[in-house]
Amino acid sequence: MAASPRIDPAIAAEIDRLATAVAKNPRSKDFLPLADEYIKAGMWQEAAAVLEDGLTVYPGFVTAMAALGRVYDQLGQTAKAKAILEEVVKQRPDNLRAHRILAKLYQSAGHTELALSSCMAILTANPFDEEALSLKRTITGAPIDLPPARREKTRLGAQASSEGHKVESPAAVGADSLRPSTPASKAAAATPVSASVPEPSPRKHAATIARLEAWLGTIQSKRHPESGPR
Repeated sequence: MAASPRIDPAIAAEIDRLATAVAKNPRSKDFLPLADEYIKAGMWQEAAAVLEDGLTVYPGFVTAMAALGRVYDQLGQTAKAKAILEEVVKQRPDNLRAHRILAKLYQSAGHTELALSSCMAILTANPFDEEALSLKRTITGAPIDLPPARREKTRLGAQASSEGHKVESPAAVGADSLRPSTPASKAAAATPVSASVPEPSPRKHAATIARLEAWLGTIQSKRHPESGPR
């Protein structure tokens, strides 16, 4: 005998409360939250039974139909799940949960056009839905065509990343700092230093030496006065 699933005490208490309310009033819409609690506990068979009973009272209750389609999908009852979810999207084309399950069911059955149609219904409401984008890529085999806003965001992110990782070497930086940036500076850099500094004339050179010798003689006479004339 299979072991019963381990149920959270809070969920078990809520199941007891809602089951009592539905038993007292079979026309109560508490059957839907009761089914939700069964789903939380992983009790899919019990959820299916509650939803089927509730839908006999409220046959057009789209939210309960969508929940039952999900339960049938979990139980592996593909035909039942597809039939009830197709009715859901017929009444509520914007029911994304139903489209999500239908897209997978269609894709598994090889109905690629129907699967793609459900994907596009999801992407129309949310162009960034990753699950729908991935399924669309699987179906079409083509790269995902991102919306323009997201394409630009992706491009800017890649550009910022590449610029952030571009680091110049110290040698390159040093070379750039020494490289002349104008024609005049290029000419100055090409001119030898010796050519840019004029040589002093012989007369100026002799006068400079004479002044230095006189200055040195004065210093020596002050340091050794006894060596001077008596």
